[in-house]
Amino acid sequence: MLTYLAVALGSALGGLARYGCGLLASSWLGHAFPWGTILINVVGSFVIGFFATLTGTEGRLLVRTEVRAFVMVGFCGGYTTFSSFSLETFMLMREGYWLAAFANVVISMVLCLGAVWVGYASAAAFNRPPSGSRRRAD
Repeated sequence: MLTYLAVALGSALGGLARYGCGLLASSWLGHAFPWGTILINVVGSFVIGFFATLTGTEGRLLVRTEVRAFVMVGFCGGYTTFSSFSLETFMLMREGYWLAAFANVVISMVLCLGAVWVGYASAAAFNRPPSGSRRRAD
């Protein structure tokens, strides 16, 4: 039951963060191209890649299952915007902006996969013990 509550709370907070970041991105970058959605998906991809690696079985930070569910399922699920991405891409195609739709797909995929990799690599580097120290054997 605690895991369900953690996911619900994380989803609510992630949704609020998405809404705020979307408004901010639109005010900075405009509405003509879905840069806000791309930015949100890239940041969310980084967060899930970083947190999954940091708190995984080989990670430096051991957390309860409910905490992982809160961040990875709840917050990241509420924050990232794949459904918005899909709708915006469809609308670009429907309005005849095929090049923009293709660019949205390619930019989003490349940047989000890259963000997951950077998040993973960052947490993996953080997980390594400092040079000269030993990791205790379990």
